[in-house]
Amino acid sequence: MVNLKEKTINKGEIEVLKTFEELNIPPLILQAISNMGFEEPTPIQEMTIPIAMMGRDLIGRAQTGTGKTAAYGIPLIDKCEVDSEYIQGIVITPTRELAMQVAEELNKIGQNKRIRSIPIYGGQEIERQIRALKNRPQIIVGTPGRLMDHMRRRTIKLQQIKMVVLDEADEMLNMGFKEDIEEILKQAPEERQNLLFSATMPLHIQTLAREFMKNPELIHIDPREVTVANTEQQYIETPEKMKLDVLCRLLDIQNPDSAIVFGRTKRRVDEIAEALSKRGYSAEGIHGDLSQNMRDTVMRKFRTGTVDVLVATDVAARGLDITGVTHIYNFDVPQDPEGYVHRIGRTGRAGETGLATTFVTSREINHLKYIEELIKHKITRKPMPTANDALAGLQRVVVDSLLGFAEKEDINQYKGLAESLLEENDSITLLAAALKMLTREPTNNPLPELSAAPPMPLKSLDKVYDQKKGFRRKSNPPRNSTPPRNPNAPRNSNRGR
Repeated sequence: MVNLKEKTINKGEIEVLKTFEELNIPPLILQAISNMGFEEPTPIQEMTIPIAMMGRDLIGRAQTGTGKTAAYGIPLIDKCEVDSEYIQGIVITPTRELAMQVAEELNKIGQNKRIRSIPIYGGQEIERQIRALKNRPQIIVGTPGRLMDHMRRRTIKLQQIKMVVLDEADEMLNMGFKEDIEEILKQAPEERQNLLFSATMPLHIQTLAREFMKNPELIHIDPREVTVANTEQQYIETPEKMKLDVLCRLLDIQNPDSAIVFGRTKRRVDEIAEALSKRGYSAEGIHGDLSQNMRDTVMRKFRTGTVDVLVATDVAARGLDITGVTHIYNFDVPQDPEGYVHRIGRTGRAGETGLATTFVTSREINHLKYIEELIKHKITRKPMPTANDALAGLQRVVVDSLLGFAEKEDINQYKGLAESLLEENDSITLLAAALKMLTREPTNNPLPELSAAPPMPLKSLDKVYDQKKGFRRKSNPPRNSTPPRNPNAPRNSNRGR
């Protein structure tokens, strides 16, 4: 039996390395991650990379958004040889989206070393994947079911595998992939390196580690410490029926470059995205019921800036590694602290600032305080924005655009026209008319009533954090228990009457 001895790493307990050079990363990989904009390692990268590059098995407990792809990607690329015709590494992920994103990042890390990765997932023609496999990639990133399909066809052979990575292992087991993962691991060579990453460490993850890993080092980045300092966190108390209005007003006031709105159900995601589109916002929804082609199209639009607002369920957004997100809106309050950390970790990355706003109904205030207590971070209360606030925000956007245009663009051929207009008209009247014409004023069209979100078990501060099990309830005395009787108290003379 493997002894899973855990190291919990808190922000105040580590000396953050200033550069990746101190992690002894080879020059070709170092240049690649520098080109990607990486300046200094995150805690999970700092703790994981040296151990993994020594060839040891490792379990990393960390949330999405902590930099774990590079944490295992750098050692994996380092281990692969460009001249080998065999598959040398596999990364197993729970979702298609995560497989595609991991493969994309691994290709960037491995570009200078000419190490190639391809994604393998269901929903794409298998013949297309077989053609890609004939180009002899060194690394396969895939979902368990499709990997098993290729193994049965013998289009993927694992005999020369040097490293196996399980990314978001808890999610894969929760989705029912336990048997597939076990079969994949059984067919890989015994003399391989295993890296496992998971947000939580439930019993079935520990069982898997004991069966297939060799004395793994267990590193834990405390989720309470992951709510990054670069992200401003706030909440607005609002009735359920006012949430859409509040969201629209915030979008008008804040004018986000790239925002994600989290809804609790697929139906609400569709309804929110449709309502925003009808109000003139560039918004699209993503959830598990969309076809793979539709999901790919939505994500491509969001990454390229064609769509500014992505409305998503937690499940659909899990594993989405998107840079440049400036705003997070928790339209529905997250169910637990880990879910909250997972959501807001989408912004404030790579030294950029971010803003996370959570909408809370009056009955959910204690639940939010419970999250606040356990993440050890103050979530600032903000007032509901008014219609006048929204109009002022839209006007500010137009003024900023106008001033920027005047500063950067060649407007000389329009100055004569402007002077002739000013000879016959009041300058303030003309400018006010121009600003009004350019401003997209808030509409008074009634917003649709959303379908009700399913009831959520509200939590309060009678829960504590256990580093091995995550968040759990304090032990309470049995419901029917009675306190011990004071032997000096007088007996009840009326007993039995």
